[in-house]
Amino acid sequence: MEYVVEDLSPVKKKIHVSLDAQEVDAAIAASVAMHRNSVQIDGFRRGKAPASVVERRFRDQIYQEAKQDLINVHINEVLQTGGFTPVSGVDLDGGDLSRGEALRYSFSFEILPEFELPVYEGMEVEQEKAVVEPEEVQQVIERIRRDKSTLHPVDGANPPVDGQVAVISFEGFEDGTPVEGIKAQNFELPLGERQALEDFEALVKTIPLDEEKEGDIAFPADFINPELAGRTVRMRIRVHAVKERRLPELDKEFAASMGFEDVDKLREGIDASYRKSRENLHRGAAQKKLLDGLLKMADFPLPESMLDLNVKNLLADMQGRLERQGKNIASLGKKYEELRAQVLPEAESITRSQVFLLRVARKENLTVTDQEIDGHLYQAAMHSGEDVASLKDLYVKSGMIFHLRDRLLADKAMEAMYAKVVVRETEALKELKPRADLGALPGEKV
Repeated sequence: MEYVVEDLSPVKKKIHVSLDAQEVDAAIAASVAMHRNSVQIDGFRRGKAPASVVERRFRDQIYQEAKQDLINVHINEVLQTGGFTPVSGVDLDGGDLSRGEALRYSFSFEILPEFELPVYEGMEVEQEKAVVEPEEVQQVIERIRRDKSTLHPVDGANPPVDGQVAVISFEGFEDGTPVEGIKAQNFELPLGERQALEDFEALVKTIPLDEEKEGDIAFPADFINPELAGRTVRMRIRVHAVKERRLPELDKEFAASMGFEDVDKLREGIDASYRKSRENLHRGAAQKKLLDGLLKMADFPLPESMLDLNVKNLLADMQGRLERQGKNIASLGKKYEELRAQVLPEAESITRSQVFLLRVARKENLTVTDQEIDGHLYQAAMHSGEDVASLKDLYVKSGMIFHLRDRLLADKAMEAMYAKVVVRETEALKELKPRADLGALPGEKV
């Protein structure tokens, strides 16, 4: 085998490979031998048919497999001897395989750019101290008590009020005709928790027990269901029951139901869980600040394949968010080029971080093992319900296995880099963190 390396850009290589006829003939012969032992041809016992007959009968399949085997072997050899590590899949441009003739083909791929890393060892980084206030723990306990509460009928026939749960039936009409999708029976509506349109709740709170009322409800222009957005519907509502929540006592029995010995242990468990979550959050914020600062000191080109993948991922996320709102990406009224331009700055920022961290990984001699990749795919398959082998096959055939490897390697690099800086802990902010800041206690319903 002979090969020549062509530099298409600072981040893209093209390898021109030439194999002599002798190697081509040997690959074809090996493929014929494998088929000869595995196929049944009329008039011959298995494995006894002449090689020429097998080759003639299964020529296309034999030659394709021989070509694929040759190319795979030599691509791996070129990458290893040349010290190339693709950050994307390999694009192949190959010729036809013929007996007695040399095979010439080329393949291209992108690599990390070469650039000088700024010195990060010994840099000082601020990380906010993780603090969980007693009132935060109490808020969690009250939320758990509410989740474990039971509903009991309220005496009297007064209209329901905030803090109570109204059991209602309702139906929507336009010009006396029922509106499809706006109908429910014995629906439990917690009042005062903004789980329904404000006007709808206001109407419910005017209806005494076992009575019915009608009123016009205007759906906002950005309503989650686009078929109802901006419409005004006549709503007919009946209140069947009014209930109140009764919270469980905060005692040893309650703590035991959460897996703790007593209430004090419960508080300690919540504090530890949330403190750990907050530590991870502050650590991540400090790591991002470190990375952002280092990126300002480095300049390098971006591999197009990595950038394109991040654009696709961001657009897929955008589509997912829209679908959860009952919309689709076409509803934005933008062409693909416009959507790409919209997410491109963020995609470039993500790609710059990935490239930088992969260079750090190379400096730190970090690697990702096949076992680590398989473990990640196993977790992904368990989460999605897919077959592990099928998911891995998809990643390999699509080239996504390269991107998965690089993502895991970048995570390792961030941890290795952070381990070499000087972390200075700062006082926590005084205001309480929003709910998104907090983790969830194991077994807790969020």
